[in-house]
Amino acid sequence: MKITSPAFGNNQSIPRQYTCDGENINPPLEFLEVPVGTKSLVLIMEDPDVPKYIREDGRWDHWLIWNIPPETKNITENSTPPGLVGLNTSGRTDYVSPCPPDREHRYFFKLYALKTTLDLPAGSTKADLLAVMQAHIIDQAELIGLYQRI
Repeated sequence: MKITSPAFGNNQSIPRQYTCDGENINPPLEFLEVPVGTKSLVLIMEDPDVPKYIREDGRWDHWLIWNIPPETKNITENSTPPGLVGLNTSGRTDYVSPCPPDREHRYFFKLYALKTTLDLPAGSTKADLLAVMQAHIIDQAELIGLYQRI
């Protein structure tokens, strides 16, 4: 399974329009080679490079979506795919764009193929999501984008 973006390559810079310095919209994403037998997809976007003075765990959850239909092949820019959206670190249930306060950060777009749909209400946290999905992962892929404010 693969996750890619027509807007940026793996370990390359996320274009400004998809950040807090631009249009603050999600980039387009493409899902390839989803395994046969997948019942749902999960997308998690997170930043593991947050300064400890901002968050002790050094992580920021930007976007959490689960129960995405397995036939979903892409997410267009400035859209949310069908599924349930979770609570990000900002306390919101929408996409929060990259906005690093100090230096270049890495943004991980993680895609998971699950052998079931999840009985988890919208607005749940990443901890809740990870707890219920762990035993159901068939495959996973990730795309890393970079961004540094100028």
